[in-house]
Amino acid sequence: MAVDMIPRLETRRLILRGWQAADFDGFAAIYGDADVMRFLGPVQSRSDAWNGLARTIGHWALRGYGTWAVERKSDHALIGRVGLINPEGWPGLEVGWTLARAHWGHGFASEAASAALSYGFLTQSVDRLISCIDPGNHASQAVAWRIGEQKGPRQDLVVGGQAYPVDIWSITRAEWERRSGAGQG
Repeated sequence: MAVDMIPRLETRRLILRGWQAADFDGFAAIYGDADVMRFLGPVQSRSDAWNGLARTIGHWALRGYGTWAVERKSDHALIGRVGLINPEGWPGLEVGWTLARAHWGHGFASEAASAALSYGFLTQSVDRLISCIDPGNHASQAVAWRIGEQKGPRQDLVVGGQAYPVDIWSITRAEWERRSGAGQG
């Protein structure tokens, strides 16, 4: 899937779009911020961020879905990435979000994650979507709760040979349909 073939979604305040070369500096700044990375793994160098962006784009090519660049409509600022994640060995199809620190606390993560959740259920034949959240990441737990997910079991998620304990939050298709009215005639 070419980058320009990534579907574009819009919410009230945000555009979820395909990645552009001009997004790299913002992407690298987000993943180079110790506060952002507190629950996601080590701070990334620019080189690591480049590899991360390539993986992000490659996910779309390999799976047909992935994470979008999240742009604020009011000023076209890149504020983060949100979307569907499912690399090899993952515990399920995940709705994930990572926003630049300056954009925390404005409801952007919940707004974008809700759009990604709907996209996931509308385009993928899965019975549930998950979010893998560090037990100490209370802000992400609040986002998961706001989009209708419930906290489930804790397990170790192995990334790069290192195990990270995460709580598996999830929502079933039936629950999403009930909450969104998507299953009603």
